[in-house]
Amino acid sequence: MTDLSKYRNIGIFAHVDAGKTTTTERILKLTGKIHKIGEVHDGAATTDFMDQEAERGITIQSAATTCFWNDHRFNIIDTPGHVDFTIEVYRSLKVLDGGVGVFCGSGGVEPQSETNWRYANDSKVARVIYVNKLDRLGADFYRVVDQVKNVLGAKPLVMTLPIGIEDGFAGVVDLMTMKAWVWDDSGQPENYEITDIPADLQEKAEQYRSEMIEMAVEADDDAMEAYLEGNEPDEATLKACIRKGTINLDFFPTYCGSSFKNKGIQLVLDAVVDYLPCPTDVPPQPEVDKEGNETGKFAEVDPNKPLRALAFKIMDDQYGALTFTRVYSGKLEKGTNILNTFTGKTERVGRIVEMHADSREEIESAQAGDIVALVGLKNVQTGHTLCDEKNPATLEPMVFPDPVISMAVSPKDKANAEKLGVAIGKMVKEDPSFYVETDQDSGETILKGMGELHLDIKVDILKRTHGVEVEVGAPQVAYRETITARTEDSYTHKKQSGGSGQFAKIDYIIEPAEPGEGFSFESTVVGGNVPKEFIPAVEKGFNLSKEKGVLAGFPCLDFKVTLIDGGFHAVDSSAVAFETAAKAAYRQTMPKAGAQLLEPIMNLDVFTPEDHVGDVIGDLNRRRGMIKSQDTTPTGVRIKAEAPLSMMFGYIGDLRTMTSGRGQFSMEFAHYSPCPRNVSDEIIEKAAAEKAAANK
Repeated sequence: MTDLSKYRNIGIFAHVDAGKTTTTERILKLTGKIHKIGEVHDGAATTDFMDQEAERGITIQSAATTCFWNDHRFNIIDTPGHVDFTIEVYRSLKVLDGGVGVFCGSGGVEPQSETNWRYANDSKVARVIYVNKLDRLGADFYRVVDQVKNVLGAKPLVMTLPIGIEDGFAGVVDLMTMKAWVWDDSGQPENYEITDIPADLQEKAEQYRSEMIEMAVEADDDAMEAYLEGNEPDEATLKACIRKGTINLDFFPTYCGSSFKNKGIQLVLDAVVDYLPCPTDVPPQPEVDKEGNETGKFAEVDPNKPLRALAFKIMDDQYGALTFTRVYSGKLEKGTNILNTFTGKTERVGRIVEMHADSREEIESAQAGDIVALVGLKNVQTGHTLCDEKNPATLEPMVFPDPVISMAVSPKDKANAEKLGVAIGKMVKEDPSFYVETDQDSGETILKGMGELHLDIKVDILKRTHGVEVEVGAPQVAYRETITARTEDSYTHKKQSGGSGQFAKIDYIIEPAEPGEGFSFESTVVGGNVPKEFIPAVEKGFNLSKEKGVLAGFPCLDFKVTLIDGGFHAVDSSAVAFETAAKAAYRQTMPKAGAQLLEPIMNLDVFTPEDHVGDVIGDLNRRRGMIKSQDTTPTGVRIKAEAPLSMMFGYIGDLRTMTSGRGQFSMEFAHYSPCPRNVSDEIIEKAAAEKAAANK
């Protein structure tokens, strides 16, 4: 039996380029897991093991690894920071108990840090904050602490202060022990000495220590009472208070350092042990029924209870499919059968492995609290629950956003066509935010994803990992359609041509709904003019029709259909007749109801050096962008704006040209908005031409 209080399941997450992977490398070196540090900029980081990651210097998929610190076991997941891969962060947070939020000392709280913080809040994950890169030009620890308060609305509990800054960054003051940790210039993490606090920091350290104690004792009534009576808590009491407040998400212990220069990491590791929860400290996972409603039962973190585990990531490598799994309760043993409640089928656990990035160690069993990878499961996908056959239950599933961008790919020849199907099947299993469908008219394979970079990397993986040569079309925007006017109408479907006839008459109102409400159907028919058993068929007809709008064939959003009256024939009416009537009614009435094209609008966060602000704003205006705000930071200006996705293709290249390579940006989907008339006409014309070409 392992002691679960010694387990820490943690994730490391942040904005792109804040130093997550570098921090993970330092942790692995300090814990003795690796002996030579690999650098991201050299393409040699342990957890960035995909070719695409090494080349681009970014993390694309979350990597799992296990290491030990002060006889505590850390299961660490290094997550990507790029907005196109937030799905990786979301699903990792779902199975973690705690996290380390890394912020750049000069960049501060950047857009992706906000998104990840929001995900972590939604998943109720306790975190410690680590302000990295204090050796960088423009670094300012205190400014980042203020941003955590103002931008994230969180309460940072400052635990260390920096000694020196930028080139002069030498170490940190530990407010718990009131000692200074000073590293030498060798760059070795173990070359430090613990000395007295420098005289110029003494006053500041005392001020921050008293603030820390005041915030910490709020978590415990007894400690608070004693402190108000003038008794300062001892170290053990203080740590217990901070642990309690951190797990309750009252505040977030905040540390500082420079991962690249190997300064300050040990204190963060100690904080993970001291303040982040073990598997038994977090509320147990709720169990749900088939509809997703909570049943009132929970998967208790206990090896002796029935098995409850969640598959949170599928990865394909040369040995077959790996299913990353978090075991919430019970035991998982090699060679046993487990039930997948989503498919209703049982699967045999072939092998259980402990992952270290892309290498692995085989183990015989895993138990509540463990994060392991299972080899050889056939039909398991992200978010599926694995459980005891005799004692089935389902855990809360994961919800993934819809893709906003698509591109067509076609194989270069017949040999590649066969390989394409197999490769895409594997890739869809690995990434739930990546969709693939076949265009019925053209027969092309359409890839759909979260952004340009997302699809770019998928095509790269197709070519290199799976060896499939494909031709790639231009990226396409996922437009939508809606209506603007309330219209009352009637349709009669009659068919008499030998054999039994068909008859259905419907009177109905089609009207616009509020943005985001989707499609709804209501029947106010009284007196049996449309028999009850045929009403679902009318709803089904409209529901199926909405997938293709009348303007350019895009799905139709946000409208309501009310069935008010109709007529039927005792012999010739049937469910099929009423469904057909509804489909024809949709085609008849939608053009009358002021059909309108909608385009996806993106939230942009653009960073530019100050001397290029005018060019960047001028360029955004040309792209139909709406500037929301401008914030000056010590290193440049952050511009928040909204712009249509259709105008943002290739933006990163243009931004880099304008800013001499120093600009950065991220974007995520905001909402759908009506297209301007000239854009709408162009899209409708193009759709008509494509349809005509397909019909030839």
